[in-house]
Amino acid sequence: MRDLEHFSVNNPLSCVLKPFNFSNSFHHKEGFNPLLGIINPMKLCSACLLGIKCRYNGKSALNKKVVKLLETETLVPVCPEQLGGLPTPREPAERRGNKVFTRSGKDVTMEFERGARQVLKIAKLLGIKEAILKQGSPSCGCGKIYNGSFSKKIIEGDGVTTALLKKNGIKIITEEEL
Repeated sequence: MRDLEHFSVNNPLSCVLKPFNFSNSFHHKEGFNPLLGIINPMKLCSACLLGIKCRYNGKSALNKKVVKLLETETLVPVCPEQLGGLPTPREPAERRGNKVFTRSGKDVTMEFERGARQVLKIAKLLGIKEAILKQGSPSCGCGKIYNGSFSKKIIEGDGVTTALLKKNGIKIITEEEL
């Protein structure tokens, strides 16, 4: 299993970078990234699912099935909220229409959109076509999000990052689908 202790929010690729020998002849294989020396296709992954303490409450959402995937797949941890400039811990937030508000009513849509754009930038930079994201999150939820009333009521919808990634052709699955 890969060591995620060196993951840094300021350098979200810090745990996937590997030395590469350019004399290697695997360049024709699908999923090969010559900059990183990775042969299997990479996937984005909500960092909290890999045990990174980046959730609103300062905790992780460690998922053993996701961590087990590290044995065979390269997962690039991302936290859209942190990439958008929000601190950890932070006040809980939920989507209400096209906006995102904290429990106290502060509009944090700009930070959520900024984080989504940064995640998309990472995906494009690395040629990533699939992501495993945290269900229910106002950023990463896929098909199910909280309704914006902070009453734990779930409605159909996507998080801000999920919506942007889908719009750009990136396949989204949640930890619940593994």
